[in-house]
Amino acid sequence: MTLPFGGIPLADHAPVFTALADAGFTDAWTAEVAGADGFTPLTLAAAWEPRLSLGTAIAPVFTRGPGLLAMTAAALAEAAPGRFQLGIGASSPVVVGDWNAVEFTKPFERSRGVLRFLRSALAGELTDGEFGTFRVRRFRLERPPAVPPQVMLAALRPGMLRLAAAEADGVILNWLSAGDVATALAETKEARPGFEVATRIFMVPTEDAAYARAVGRRLITSYLTVPAYAAFHRWLGREEILTPMWQAWQSGDRKGALAAIPDSLVDDLIVHGSPDECRARVQAYADAGVTVPIMALTPTPELERGGLPALLELIAALGRN
Repeated sequence: MTLPFGGIPLADHAPVFTALADAGFTDAWTAEVAGADGFTPLTLAAAWEPRLSLGTAIAPVFTRGPGLLAMTAAALAEAAPGRFQLGIGASSPVVVGDWNAVEFTKPFERSRGVLRFLRSALAGELTDGEFGTFRVRRFRLERPPAVPPQVMLAALRPGMLRLAAAEADGVILNWLSAGDVATALAETKEARPGFEVATRIFMVPTEDAAYARAVGRRLITSYLTVPAYAAFHRWLGREEILTPMWQAWQSGDRKGALAAIPDSLVDDLIVHGSPDECRARVQAYADAGVTVPIMALTPTPELERGGLPALLELIAALGRN
């Protein structure tokens, strides 16, 4: 499950963590965009609920220096020994450049360099050398974790997917249907045994299909107009179906962009329906080869009206029977 939940203060998440573990959820994962950072919610989960494994999807490779990223990951790995996976990725020009005032250049090279640096630093090694887009001079963690976290790499297209397979402990996918998973994993055939495949699955848990599709259209225009995701979906074969949306968006016609997205595309990319229907859709990702399917709940009117009790009830319904 993706954390934290909107409308629930971080200080009030303890019963949420307990409910997740009680319902059979194994993992709590965070994102890092413009809400909570990726590590604070996991630190709370590490302290409050020892049954949950933890992960970031993703910590951007540009917005922290390599040493700081290693220290942050090492501290969380120390707080939750054997329960933490560090997911890293390039993020986007908006998050990196517009919001964090860091130049978004050579994302592949930066991701590869940070991945290689982290593998060395988290193992407690003295790290000194060139990493493509940056140089590190004589860095060693003062508190290397007894159990170094697995390092996973976010990837969309062949180059990054193959890098993840060759050098990371797993790959993090995003914004694809269960039917698209095979296309992505075809690029990771050379991965070592135990290679993890995580995917964030956007979910609108309501049986009001019209509401869910309206939310889904807003999500699609927010993400699939980003150049990296647009290129990803061209690679997946969706250029024809998405071109009307892209054209309307580029012309400034936001309403037209939303209207250009067919129901079939929303239903492919956004999980919605009853808890049973949502569970079945998530199972399809697992059946396709995803080892860590990560639900990401979008608030619904029912959740907003019901607050924490409604959320806890939904978690129980989405968990195991």
